Amino acid sequence: MQLKSESNIRAISSTQWNSLSGTEFPFSEHAFLEALEESACVGEDSGWKPCHLVLWEDQKLQGALCLYEKNNGYGEYIFDWGWAKAYEQQGLNYYPKLVSAIPFTPATGAKLLVHPKADINNVRKKLMEGALKIMRDRQCTSLHFLFIKAEELPAFTAMGFLIRHSFQFHWRNNNYRDFADFLKTLKGKRRKEIIRERKKIVDQRIYVEVLEGEAILVKHIQQMFLFYISTTNKKWGQAYLSEEFFQRIYKSMRKSIVLILAYAQGECVAGTINFKRGNCLYGRYWGCNRNYRNLHFELCYYQPLEYAIRHGIGLFEAGAQGEHKIQRGFLPEITYSAHWLEHKGFHNSVAKFLEEEKIAISRGLKEFSPHSPYRKSAPFPGNDESS
Repeated sequence: MQLKSESNIRAISSTQWNSLSGTEFPFSEHAFLEALEESACVGEDSGWKPCHLVLWEDQKLQGALCLYEKNNGYGEYIFDWGWAKAYEQQGLNYYPKLVSAIPFTPATGAKLLVHPKADINNVRKKLMEGALKIMRDRQCTSLHFLFIKAEELPAFTAMGFLIRHSFQFHWRNNNYRDFADFLKTLKGKRRKEIIRERKKIVDQRIYVEVLEGEAILVKHIQQMFLFYISTTNKKWGQAYLSEEFFQRIYKSMRKSIVLILAYAQGECVAGTINFKRGNCLYGRYWGCNRNYRNLHFELCYYQPLEYAIRHGIGLFEAGAQGEHKIQRGFLPEITYSAHWLEHKGFHNSVAKFLEEEKIAISRGLKEFSPHSPYRKSAPFPGNDESS
């Protein structure tokens, strides 16, 4: 087997790469990564310098991982600013570091991509060994795998990586027949709140349209980009994605996109873009050109939930943060990342911090439990203390 680092995803054929990417995660698809690179959303200027790792055997791709050299901590959503500051206080540079993640995308998916016919344990081990070698060859301080799947944890712990716990709010489909069936499972107060919020959309005479596949036109994706920009401007945030990126995913990934648009008096006033693959739906970006009561909840939560129920989709990830999601049917779930710090002193200090952080998160999730929106109280998914 031969390991090789590639600075451009186009060096690997889309067919070979996609043979590794599984069936549930659209963001590891060749088309998504290519759109990021070709639109210059990642690259030298963005602080995300691609150095993807691929494992070949007899000209057949056996494994791969998305890998980037980083000179900042932006666009990751697993925050290590404190670690960088601690390095700085000791007169050390924290950057550059090496990161395996989907840029600007806080969604859980496999990072160690393995061909279904390959020896999964052997390939995973070789990919991690190769990533550590790249880290050292490039004189990076550390290696980080963000939003990894729980099934990958044993591979990382066996290699000596530190495991970090975070959490997000996810919605799971309990074989609901329709949205009304979902509402029946909620406590009375929560159910009435959602009904009131959705009624406000009708009262404001807002029409909502769900578009996918060939129904999505160029004008729709252009409008969605403007909504995306409006949101980043309002929040004084950084627009990581360009109009060219939106155009590229429109051309190459239209079958994976679910676009939800809202209209008032014939004008498109808000929208959200979602991605689907297999049994999963992912909410990504939203924007609105004026204020309407409850429109954010309608487009970002209720419409995607209806879509998921209608199409039998089991999991909806609506993005990072947002405790307000709980009262709308979302529950907190543990998310995982794996970290290797080359400096032994800092490795040990971070290991201690992460153990304390895990305990704090576990306690926090237990405190959430009485606030479950569901009538039948059940343990929150992912609420465990395993490493």
